[in-house]
Amino acid sequence: MTAIDARDPENTVPMATHRRIDVSKTGDVTVVRFNDKKILDESNIQELGTELFGLVEQDNRKAILLNFTGVEFLSSAALGKLITLDRKVKSNKGRLKMSNIRPEILEVFQITKLNKVFDIRDEEADAVAAF
Repeated sequence: MTAIDARDPENTVPMATHRRIDVSKTGDVTVVRFNDKKILDESNIQELGTELFGLVEQDNRKAILLNFTGVEFLSSAALGKLITLDRKVKSNKGRLKMSNIRPEILEVFQITKLNKVFDIRDEEADAVAAF
């Protein structure tokens, strides 16, 4: 990641490179896709948390959409990171939404009542429109 260059009329900073997530923008919404199909390994979950939290803490993103396309399994530790991310986003006066969650993962959200905590939409376009 490079620092802001005062000589650059745009004053732009390239997006940070991430290993666990793919970050893009749709209007004002930061769209996050996961690079791992199975989010299980503790070190990967730590790294994932660091990358997600950085979007809020360093990049000051206010509208974040987590798109779960391709994610087949989430561990309880990964769910913990998502809860922490939600708290960080809300304390930063932002909003977090989720989309494209497989039925078997959505069932876990329902059993744990996290579907009441998170704003979950079926499709990315629906979630983006809801911001």
